[in-house]
Amino acid sequence: MKIDGKPFRSIWRDAAGTVQIIDQRWLPHELRIVPLTDRAGFATAIRDMWVRGAPLIGATAAYGMAVQMATDPSDAALDTTWDMLHETRPTAINLRWALDEMRALLAPLAPAMRAAAAFARADAICEEDVEINRQIGLHGLAVIRAIAARKGGGRVNVLTHCNAGWPATVDWGTATSPIYHAVEAGIDIHVFVDETRPRNQGAQLTAWELNKAGVSHDLIVDNAGGHLMQHGEVDLVIVGTDRTTANGDVCNKIGTYLKALAAQANGVPFYVALPSPTIDWTVRDGLREIPIEERNAQEVTHVQGRDDSGRTVMVQISPDGTGARNPAFDVTPGHLVTGLITERGICPATAEGMRALFPDRAPAA
Repeated sequence: MKIDGKPFRSIWRDAAGTVQIIDQRWLPHELRIVPLTDRAGFATAIRDMWVRGAPLIGATAAYGMAVQMATDPSDAALDTTWDMLHETRPTAINLRWALDEMRALLAPLAPAMRAAAAFARADAICEEDVEINRQIGLHGLAVIRAIAARKGGGRVNVLTHCNAGWPATVDWGTATSPIYHAVEAGIDIHVFVDETRPRNQGAQLTAWELNKAGVSHDLIVDNAGGHLMQHGEVDLVIVGTDRTTANGDVCNKIGTYLKALAAQANGVPFYVALPSPTIDWTVRDGLREIPIEERNAQEVTHVQGRDDSGRTVMVQISPDGTGARNPAFDVTPGHLVTGLITERGICPATAEGMRALFPDRAPAA
């Protein structure tokens, strides 16, 4: 995608081979590009959300393994790097998927061969992510086209939650990819952007990228979505996912479940943009089996923004002495999901639907 007309990805290798990222903690007010040069830096970037979003976390972890192999390609380093990076974020399954991919590739190789192979695979994971998200966009475009046709070419209003845009992936995004494809197809589309407390990924990231892309949008508070649905102002909800079970339960940013309930109550289609590496085929019961990350309470009690002098600052919004809970994700049962938009097409959020679309990956019934 583009920032002020210049093409960007969220992670890349520069001409010297150094891994560069956009440090997303400073968006939308500052665009900071930083290099990652050792495994400790990669672990910090994932854990402290310099990078975030399941697909991007996976790509970052793959490069973290590669950078370590260039420094120390030993068996011990391979195992300790897997452990160090795996423990950074417990919920997003792409992290474990990418680390397993890298270890399975590298473990049989002689140490002298590991660095080159690791960088080649990390590069490939990034390219695969871009194509997966492009295909998600094309399949999702069909849903938007159908709604536009029913409205006689009128504006299609989409509600999003959190940021499942290109900053959460290598490029295109998942939930935003159909939106970008719709814009390219000339469809009149408008996006309602949930602020997505407590870290405000909607307000700070989704609004930023849509603004840079020239996509019509409004920022709304998290609790406004149900009201807009009641009044017929939302045609479609599209969200992303950090882990989806083999039977279609969807784990995503906290608040997604409430949007799904409001959508069902008001007859609004609720779709999940789902890259296949985000499917955890080993889990069937999302409510009981997916670990929900509980993050620092300060994310709830404080908020980041820009002051009148233009500085990015953190301010406290709660009284001293007030505690906070900060579960980062919730689980939306599959029966609340209209469909899963994947790179292979759209399927029901059921074990049967997912098995039909991914017969080569799904476990036996």
